[in-house]
Formats: sequence, structure tokens, C-alpha cells
Amino acid sequence: MNNLFAERFKSARLMNGFSLQDLSDKLNKKISRQALHKYEKGEVIPDSVMLGLLCEALSVRPDYFFRDAQVQLGNIEFRKLKKLPAKEEHKILEHAKDYLSRYLELEQLLNIETKFSNPLEGMKPIKSFDDVEEAAIKVREIWGMGIGAIASVVELLEDKHIKVMYINAGNDYDGMQTMVLGNNVPVIAINENKVKKEDRKRFTAMHELAHLLLNIQDDLPEKEKEIICHQFAGAILFPADALRNELGNQRTKIHLQELGALKKEYGISMQAIIMRAKDLKIISDNYCKQLFTMFKQMNWRVDEPVSYEVKETSNRFDQLLFRALAQEIISFSKAAALKNLKVAEFHSLELSMK
Repeated sequence: MNNLFAERFKSARLMNGFSLQDLSDKLNKKISRQALHKYEKGEVIPDSVMLGLLCEALSVRPDYFFRDAQVQLGNIEFRKLKKLPAKEEHKILEHAKDYLSRYLELEQLLNIETKFSNPLEGMKPIKSFDDVEEAAIKVREIWGMGIGAIASVVELLEDKHIKVMYINAGNDYDGMQTMVLGNNVPVIAINENKVKKEDRKRFTAMHELAHLLLNIQDDLPEKEKEIICHQFAGAILFPADALRNELGNQRTKIHLQELGALKKEYGISMQAIIMRAKDLKIISDNYCKQLFTMFKQMNWRVDEPVSYEVKETSNRFDQLLFRALAQEIISFSKAAALKNLKVAEFHSLELSMK
């Protein structure tokens, strides 16, 4: 019991980005750093009063500390992670592990078997743009997507047994992907603190999907590997046949309103559409440069003049949670615990959905 509490206590502390001294300060020094260290070493378990204070400070429920349902993650590949502080990395990973442990426990209670299958299993190593196009076409074909716009990227990935989650982290991190060890569950996490626009969330999710699915040739430089993942994201969101149907086989000019309309339909940024058109040789390299120069001059590189407003969310976890509650597989208090809410907070959530 002591060891379980110690592990869970440390996870909760890291999930909040606290050092032991930070946590002592958060508790207004009602307990010293040294005493907290004993909790983390498993030498002492706090009494009920102190446990309540820890729950408030760490934003967890009491049962969190005694729930033996942890997950272990495989190798992590973060985008733009070189400057990410260790504290921030721990925070991200602990949030991911906590969410996934609750999600997988819920699926287990409902006897839902997660079976992920990589549609590109056995495909030759990816090393060129043509390889990327072939891979994207194959994924769309096997997943039965046609060539139309994707209504919801997150729901698509969750339907294919890929867990998608949002995390608030520092500005050095866009997204990550990994696997849950032991049951081969893929995970994609998107940093909402940095990736705020809906079209960027879609693109980031598909970029991370590329890292999960593609067998990229090992000896390629990291920069080229990232370009390949960008190209795959563009190819999945806006297939070549669809883009040619919309723009034609060759263009010398594209109207800004055309790009805006396509962004609203396909949920991909205007700049990504321009790059896609260049890669498919619909427009020239020179015209692509001209368009990007204009975007820079107009300060549109970050805030484009047209927005994509469809929210990228998934209700699958909540749907499964209320299904388990309706079938009396779990109690009301257990549902609150899986949602990481107090019973009163969960009751308010339930009422708001009626």
C-alpha cells in the first residue's frame, strides 16, 4: 500500500509540475518539504485530513492515490522538443498516463477490446514524396475514407483505436505520439496551449499519425523526416485527386478567396494548401514563393484571413462513461472517479448534459 501511494503521489506531483518545495508552498507550508519527501519514498502515508489537502492542491480525488491502474508509455517523439524543460516533459507524460489509465480502465469495464492495426504494415520504407502519396492513398483506401473532406480528424482516429488527447504545456511542444506498452494502444497528444486553431489541430494530429504509421527510412536527416510527416498530413487531409478536382491540373494564379473556401471545406490551412499544390506541381515553385511572401507581408503566417471553425473534439470517453453508468456496470461515484471529478462536480456535469 505504501509503495502504491508513493508512486501515485509522485505522479500527481509531476502532473502538476511541482517540486516538493512547490507543493509545500502550495499547501501554505502546513507540511514541510522533508515530510512530503517521506510520502514519496513510501515511508509514511498521510492521514485523512492531510490527504484531503493534497487532493485540493494536486487536483485529484482521494481514490487516485490508491488506484493501481497505471500505464507505461513507449518511446516518445515530441515535435520541437529540444528546449522543453524536464519539469514540462514530466507534466505532459504524467497527464497522458493518468488520462489513458482511466480511459483503458473504462474500456476494460465495458469489455471493449482495443485492436489497432497499422494499415501500412509491411510497406516499404518511405523516402520520397511519391512514397508519401502512395501511403496516404493506401490509408484512405483501407480506412474507407474516399477522397472527400474529413469531418472530424479526432473522431476518425478514435474510431481506428488511436487515443487522442489534449494537453496544456509550454510553447516548445506541438504534439507527441507513442504506444501504451503491453496492449499496443497508439496515443496522440496535442498541446492546446500552442496549437490553438482548429485547422492546426487537425494538421498536428495527422503529422503525429505519420510518425505512428510510416516506416520512414532510417538514414534520412531529421529535417527530411519532419517534411515527410508534413507531406503525409497534407496528403491525408487533402488528397491529390480532390485537390486537382478543385484547382485543376495546372494553375498560374490562385485567388485568395479560392484558398479560403477550400480551407473551410477541407479543414486545412491556406498555407498547407499552397504547399500541397506546389508539391503536386499544380503551381510552380516560384509562384509558391510569391504567395508565401504575400502572406508574410500581410502578417498572415500565424493568423490567416479565413478561419476554420469546426471544433476538433471527441465525445467517445464521455459516451462510454455514461453507457457504463446506464448499464449499472459502474456506480455514480466510480463514474466521477473515472472522470477525475468530485461527486458534486460530476452531478453538475450530468445535469448540464440533460
